[in-house]
Amino acid sequence: MKPLPPNEELTALARRTIWFKTPEEALRAPVHFIAHVLTYGTHRDVEALRHHVSDQELAEAIKNAPPGVFDARSWTYWNLKIGRHPAPPLPKRRFA
Repeated sequence: MKPLPPNEELTALARRTIWFKTPEEALRAPVHFIAHVLTYGTHRDVEALRHHVSDQELAEAIKNAPPGVFDARSWTYWNLKIGRHPAPPLPKRRFA
């Protein structure tokens, strides 16, 4: 997935939902950014995101979500929204 454009709306959204990165860094990692918005964002935040992300990109981000971002409730909800029911297990961190 290509990086998201650093426009005013997405920059503000990144600042609110990914507090540990600069907005520019967050938008360069769209899968991680989208996962954070879907988990920690408000309904308005998700609406703003959807102006910039297609259904296909949303599904791609959910299917490739990084471990440790989604909680069980958000994971189940967003998988249902993209047509995956039942939801697969949450992504897990793997240590070598």
